[in-house]
Amino acid sequence: MKRPIAEFGPTACYIPTKVATNADFEQMFDTSDEWILERTGIRERHWASDEETIAFMATEASKRALDEAGLTPEDVDAIVVGTASWDRLLPSQACDIQAVLGATNAAAFDVGAACSGFLYAVSVAEGMIASGTGEQILVIGAERLTRIADYTDRSTAILFGDGAGVVLMRPATDGTRGILSIYLKTDGRLGDLLYRSGGGSLQPPGEVMEREHGYFIKMAGREVFKHAVRLMADACDQALRRAGLTVDDIDLLIPHQANIRIIEATAKRAGIPKEKVYINVDRFGNTSAASIPIALDEAVRAGRIGPGSIVLLVAFGGGLTWASIVIRW
Repeated sequence: MKRPIAEFGPTACYIPTKVATNADFEQMFDTSDEWILERTGIRERHWASDEETIAFMATEASKRALDEAGLTPEDVDAIVVGTASWDRLLPSQACDIQAVLGATNAAAFDVGAACSGFLYAVSVAEGMIASGTGEQILVIGAERLTRIADYTDRSTAILFGDGAGVVLMRPATDGTRGILSIYLKTDGRLGDLLYRSGGGSLQPPGEVMEREHGYFIKMAGREVFKHAVRLMADACDQALRRAGLTVDDIDLLIPHQANIRIIEATAKRAGIPKEKVYINVDRFGNTSAASIPIALDEAVRAGRIGPGSIVLLVAFGGGLTWASIVIRW
């Protein structure tokens, strides 16, 4: 096992104040709290207000992480953002965050890998640290999915929530502490299982996009479930193998919080007991690229992660993309 190149510093998150419960959806669809809970494990999710843009949420979380590290925005060398629900398509979301945060010395760019975006962004940040491009890097997962959910489709609209999570990455300071392995994969042939068709140059705004609801997320739920469980379980195995570890070495698994069925099936297939799996999908729903950094921050502050903890992160998303990372805290 190679010496770690990069480690995670302070974490932080921002959660919108407005809560939408399953009872709220009972007023919108022919559905029930029991139906939603049984199929997704979600009881509530948070909806951003007009003022709580991705740039705002990500900036608030970034300020908290920097304060904990004793740094200012000017100390940041780079901002790498994973998102699938940009405030605007041009410029990148990271550029807007850099401007609002006041990180005038930072390079800033997005990584587009849907729900795997945060882990892909971590991989990019590790490469920047390895190459000497930067030392203090904000890696952000932030989403406002409620603005691109189709509220005529109960199978998807009930899933999504908003929020932002961030980790400050920096060069490893210890011979063992830091990122132990990273595993990234993609299968673009399966891209039509989870996608948005409208808004780009292929289907620009207009009659076709409006008629086909192209602006909103579309998902083939059964097929996504099947692939997610198999590929996330395999990603867990691959990352552990690359780190020279086994499932018995894991202190905590933090999976992408897609729905409870996927989480439980993935953990079972990977051989990781329930008590070692962090779950907050019941309170936040699916926040895509934000789900892992939000859960990571919660786990740290709850004492589930401490010095020396071995943490396995795993995600799956549109693309199709999937990824896993092993960290010694």
